[in-house]
Amino acid sequence: MSTVNSPSAANSTPPAPSPSPGASAPRAPGRFTSLGPVGLVLAGGISVQFGGALAVTLMPRAGALGVVTLRLLAAAVVLLLVCRPRLRGHSRADWGTVVVFGITMGAMNGLFYEAVDRIPLGPAVTLEVLGPLALSVLTSRRALNALWACLALAGVFLLGGGGFGDLDPLGVAFALGAGAMWAAYIVFSARTGRRFPKADGLALAMAVAALLFLPLGIAEAGTRLLDPTTVALGSSVALLSSVLPYTLELLALRRLPASTFAILMSLEPAIAATAGFLVLGQSLSPTEAAAIALVIAASIGAVRTQIGRGKAALPAEGQ
Repeated sequence: MSTVNSPSAANSTPPAPSPSPGASAPRAPGRFTSLGPVGLVLAGGISVQFGGALAVTLMPRAGALGVVTLRLLAAAVVLLLVCRPRLRGHSRADWGTVVVFGITMGAMNGLFYEAVDRIPLGPAVTLEVLGPLALSVLTSRRALNALWACLALAGVFLLGGGGFGDLDPLGVAFALGAGAMWAAYIVFSARTGRRFPKADGLALAMAVAALLFLPLGIAEAGTRLLDPTTVALGSSVALLSSVLPYTLELLALRRLPASTFAILMSLEPAIAATAGFLVLGQSLSPTEAAAIALVIAASIGAVRTQIGRGKAALPAEGQ
């Protein structure tokens, strides 16, 4: 998601310039400004989970690695055409950041799709979200954020039925690995958003991920990747699971601390359960409903904490 010295580096922002004499003082940011990045994160979460449910239906056609390859390739093509990123004028540190971001993105997608090929979507997302939750605890400097993280952690474990002993161990390992990559994605997405204008860095990182994954997809799916129906479904997955959510998250991370963003990611199991019900016909048990209530409560608490801090000073929007 230059090398990263620490996760907390994702929260650093340049000091604002002093106003010139006689200039009018800037207006204090309003409540809607504070809610803006939160809305971007939630919209991205809804898109990525419904895209994930669609991807599950596509796996019999192309396999997990084949689906990831189609998703990354289609997303890279769309982003490169729309953004037309400038290739010159970037430092070696800029390119190092975007390459690591691409590697992280490809690994996160590959590990997660291998997980949902072996275990149900809800438990897979539940395990994956532990990565961002761990990041929220490590990067937060406020005890209240740790409380929201603990509440969300209780919710994701409850959503998993209180344990994961009956799940495929390899699927569990893949999901946990995807969670670690998700935490890295948060850090490198924030850094990329500050080093590249608009979504240029995202487009370049997506191209890196697609090129790295192409041999793996060809090895698993072969000519099935050329089937028109498979290509169309894979492109739909790319738009829902990559282009739209990654763009929204990159923009949000310019204005939202990594710790708060990570806590908001605790909503992903609830969104995944909803997507599973609507797309895959998976029903919710009372225990799962209670878990959703916990993660929603934790997310509301995180949002209120962020708004309260935003009244004093909002993070500067980086480039």
